[in-house]
Order: sequence, then C-alpha cells, then structure tokens
Amino acid sequence: MFDFIWKFLANKYMSVIFRLLLGIIFIWSGVDKIIQTEEFAKIISNYNLLPDFAINLLAIVLPWIEFVAGLLLISGLQNKSSSFIILGLLTVFTLAISIALLRGLDIECGCFGSNRGRVIALPILIEDIFLFLMALQVFLSDKRFRPVQSM
Repeated sequence: MFDFIWKFLANKYMSVIFRLLLGIIFIWSGVDKIIQTEEFAKIISNYNLLPDFAINLLAIVLPWIEFVAGLLLISGLQNKSSSFIILGLLTVFTLAISIALLRGLDIECGCFGSNRGRVIALPILIEDIFLFLMALQVFLSDKRFRPVQSM
C-alpha cells in the first residue's frame, strides 16, 4: 500500500500537477493581498504575533514573495528555489494558524487576502499541511524534468 503511494507521489507528472497547483494558489493569494494591502495588514495584526513596526512591511513584502514564487513554479524556472521559499512560507503560516487556534482567536486567516470570511479553523490548518506536502514533493522531485519545455 505505502509502496503504491510512494510511487504515485514520486511520479514526475505528479510533480508537474503539484507545481502548477501551488503556482496558481500562490499567484492568486499574492495578487489579492497586493491589491488589498491595508486589509491584509489588519489581518496580520489580528494574529498578535508581530511588533507593530513589522506588520506593514510584511503586508507589503509577503504578497510579492508569494506572487513571484508562484510565477516561477508555473514557468518551471527555479523549481527548487521557489518550492523552498513556499515551504518556508507554509511553515510560518502553519505555525501562525496553530498558535491562533491554541489561543482560541476568532479571526480571518488571511490565506487569500481579506474579505474571504475564512475564519481560522482546523480545516485551514490541514489545508496548509497538504500544501506543505505538495511543495515538499516538488522540492524533492527530479529537477531535470522540465514540463514547460517538454509539453
């Protein structure tokens, strides 16, 4: 059973699917946050994890990192680097959501910007873990396979 799952996930075509899905998700997420920077800053502030001086800087920089990493994944360029960046982002997001859940905060997650009404809950944490596993598969996959060039 586990052998089948490993072969399925190690398949180079799964890497392409995961790469494209992650790229789309992070581009979509980044663009929405870029457009609504002020609202995103309020969402970051609601987590009560960062000092005030860091909130605006993060609200400006983070969406662009998401956007560029997503573009690089879709293009097939710098798969290793962009999936590593996304792994780092997802680690931070997962920790922030976990802390908010443990503190019992009733706030929007900010996953796709503001005005989405997605309140922090266990399904969002599970979603981030699955995204992390997808990014990990892309990071560990054979970097020589370039589907953009071969398709």
